[in-house]
Amino acid sequence: MLKFDAATAQILEEGYQGADVSRRRRASFDALSPCGGERILDLGCGNGLMTLELARAVGSRGHVTGVDPSPDMMAVARTRCEGRDNVTLLQGAAADLPLKSDQFDKAIVLQVMEYFDDRTPCLHELHRVLRPGGRLVIGDIHWDTLAWHSSDMDRMTRMIDVWDAHLAERRLPALLPSELRTCGFAVDHLHPESLCDITLRPDGLARMMMILIRNYAISSGGIPESEARAWFQEQQDLARSGQFFFAITHFVVTATAR
Repeated sequence: MLKFDAATAQILEEGYQGADVSRRRRASFDALSPCGGERILDLGCGNGLMTLELARAVGSRGHVTGVDPSPDMMAVARTRCEGRDNVTLLQGAAADLPLKSDQFDKAIVLQVMEYFDDRTPCLHELHRVLRPGGRLVIGDIHWDTLAWHSSDMDRMTRMIDVWDAHLAERRLPALLPSELRTCGFAVDHLHPESLCDITLRPDGLARMMMILIRNYAISSGGIPESEARAWFQEQQDLARSGQFFFAITHFVVTATAR
């Protein structure tokens, strides 16, 4: 699994503010449709980017609670949301939320569920803390949609196979609708947000993933360091020669607590 330590937090801090990840975040934000005065849970709040945006949207009469298990990510979130009286940040686990029942009007979970082998405890907890009729938005990537060009596709396959070990479920958006219904939610909408690049942009998702995948492959020992670095260099070379291609689809699921 990917460790959300200080080094990873720094990579994500840069990449999450780039155009691609901001677009994914905005798709989930729009699906949630936060309003003034609402109480909202940001589960897996990470570095607090979504938390801060929600805090602005709900205003002084509303409140946003961010929950995350990583102390390093929470440290970044606390700095980002410092001085916001309508934000509470709690370190905690998704399967055992340190929260009262029927506490929130809405909840958002962005790029979190793919790390759980069993999502049922988390979904039950979300149902518990949401009021009846409350809205839940979950955003996650379906990793089977990844298309990434390489002149050495065997090596690309090995790199992606190693990267797959950082998560528990690569097909999450296909499984979520039935899992949500089982846990007491009505599924309202499933929206695809596709990203495609033919340039390697400094603030793009592909660039962030290249760094994360290279570092993860080396640190996990799943592939020789020389091979991981050669893969990274090849992508840079392809970009310089106008042959770069990267595409992936993020899905936003909107549901209602029954």
